[in-house]
Amino acid sequence: MEKYILPKKQAIIVFFVFAYGYFLSCLLRAITATLSPVLTSEFNLLSADLGLLAGGYFLGFACMQIPLGYLLDKYGPKKIVSSFLLIALVGTGSFALAESFSGLLISRILIGIGVSACLMAPLTGYRIWYAENQQQRANSWMLMIASLGFLSSTLPVQLLLPSFGWRWIFGSITILILISIILMLVFIPKWNLIKRGQLEEPTNKGTLSEVWKNRFFISVIPMGLFNYGGLMAIQTLWAGPWMTRVAGYTPLQSATGLFWINVTMLVSFFVWGYFLPKISSIGFSATKILRLGLPISFCIMLTIIILGSKAGAFYLTLFILSSIFLSVTQPAVGLAFSGYSAGKALTSFNLLIFAGTFIMQWLMGFVIDITKSFGYSEIIAFKSAFSVFLVLSLVSYLFFLTMNKK
Repeated sequence: MEKYILPKKQAIIVFFVFAYGYFLSCLLRAITATLSPVLTSEFNLLSADLGLLAGGYFLGFACMQIPLGYLLDKYGPKKIVSSFLLIALVGTGSFALAESFSGLLISRILIGIGVSACLMAPLTGYRIWYAENQQQRANSWMLMIASLGFLSSTLPVQLLLPSFGWRWIFGSITILILISIILMLVFIPKWNLIKRGQLEEPTNKGTLSEVWKNRFFISVIPMGLFNYGGLMAIQTLWAGPWMTRVAGYTPLQSATGLFWINVTMLVSFFVWGYFLPKISSIGFSATKILRLGLPISFCIMLTIIILGSKAGAFYLTLFILSSIFLSVTQPAVGLAFSGYSAGKALTSFNLLIFAGTFIMQWLMGFVIDITKSFGYSEIIAFKSAFSVFLVLSLVSYLFFLTMNKK
């Protein structure tokens, strides 16, 4: 069956419109790492509260992934992502006006629900509109946009805080979301016209149970929950507190460290996306890349744990950079299924990532609090939390190898 590929000019416009929406999604995802000192002070938050607040985004996000897969396959990216962003609009507005921790948490959950389609919608669209050998590249460049969003949530937000305050920052993001909705409605192609005009309607569109029974999908379930989820938990929350409470950084130094972490990731994903099709063409499958690449990140995480207060932004950057190999997992899951069930497959794996991020953000905060309650220092508490993450990641990696040993 021949796939429809959008004309080059239209494909570029579609990419940038989707990228703008995903940029806002990632800005909102990571902003709590920069705002953690001011929110902790203003609302008297414990570490577990902070983890729950940051994780509220991922809870709302994860809850929508399964229904989102059906909605995307049936109605297409344009209708779904623009509709969901209206919920994000309400969430950011209510966050800006919140007067209590519960108000902040409810708003974060709404934001998570509202932006839950910002990556899955374009990946579902790319699965039909872009050539198959471009799937990995499109995914990597969307992750580059994610790094740009994370970058914007660090030093720029920290510099704006004294002049505008966190409430006005969220009010401004509300306006940016409205602009994204308008762009989606104007420039994203209609799903039904493309499918009916260019592709034959299959008799078997695939079911959700087929996705979850797929052997490769089963092999990446723990990896999505713990490796990927823990990586996101550190990048979007715990990297900031580690720098301020373990390495002794000031809030401005921490924001600067997060800024350079995300600059590095932005460049890395651009280069990775450019070379990935070439790497794949010489026989490096997603399984082989994961098998050879992930042990590097384990070694660096172990180094961070051993060094403790001596491990600052440089070592955190090395860890997040070495975890770039995980990025091949998601498009590999999408390519394991037909284009008409890609939405279900991609959102199912995304559910694992964001459920895992919620679990790991809360779990690491819980480990920090419980360790401190036994009289141990802040440094030992953070080392314990990072050690739990490392052990879970190693077990998940070994499970992946066992399932894919042939």
